[in-house]
Amino acid sequence: MAEHVLAGTRGAITAHVWPNPSARYLALVVHGYGEHARRHEELAGVLTAHGAAVFAPDHMGHGRSDGERVRIEDFEDVVTDLRAVVELARAAHPDLPLVMIGHSMGGLIAARYAQRYGTRLAALVLSGPVIGAWELPGRLLAHTEIPDVPVSPAALSRDPAVGTAYAADPLVWHGPMKRPTLEAFVRTLETVTADGPAGALPLLWLHGDADRLVPLPGSRIGVERLAGGPRTERIYPGARHEVFHETNRTEVFADLTGFLDGVLDGPPDGEGDGTLGTLDGDLDRARRTRHAR
Repeated sequence: MAEHVLAGTRGAITAHVWPNPSARYLALVVHGYGEHARRHEELAGVLTAHGAAVFAPDHMGHGRSDGERVRIEDFEDVVTDLRAVVELARAAHPDLPLVMIGHSMGGLIAARYAQRYGTRLAALVLSGPVIGAWELPGRLLAHTEIPDVPVSPAALSRDPAVGTAYAADPLVWHGPMKRPTLEAFVRTLETVTADGPAGALPLLWLHGDADRLVPLPGSRIGVERLAGGPRTERIYPGARHEVFHETNRTEVFADLTGFLDGVLDGPPDGEGDGTLGTLDGDLDRARRTRHAR
């Protein structure tokens, strides 16, 4: 694993890279609120084993990047920073298809990226995405002083080791949310809703049905509005917010890599495999168009 420091819109951004000399595609991992990219090291390992070169930034105010902790005044700036990381990845591998995987707040950022630059992506994956109807920012903003209600480690996964590691991680923010960030959430949720579908981009939505942090019904509204092309969803009974850290993550990783195989390679002999039935001839045409650009 290597690190690159890039000039961001509001200070230096640290991008983590898991290289792969034999890469057949690029994967951009977009982390969630209050955490950092290195929390997704197991996911990065699965992706590199599957054939990806993996790139993952720490957003402004997160991890090893500059900025006041967890303060984001405009998510459009975060999307622009993400574009700089994409350019770093494409400079190293100019001819490879690019997939973007956004978790939680990273799902909102990835969704907005797809609306702005989706024709340059091969696929979009959203894990427990903050998209659609998410009530938490409005509830917190109703208070004169934002309540100090940090993320509960137990809400992340049924695996207690995940919560223990989260609570002990010095790069994770354990304090209250900040008003400018909450206001930016509200604006960007409205923007993503207003801008509508992200073209014919293949989309995989992963969500635990016991997710208390980003409830599934609200995300469904956003995913259905965003998806303008083939959509695949995997809803995991009993799983909490971080499906890539869940007790059934082997299943989740298999669903992810199976979806990516369908996008990157196409179904054998033009036939679906049962799990990716939405990947039909329209996707084949869309994929050929993207690769021709």
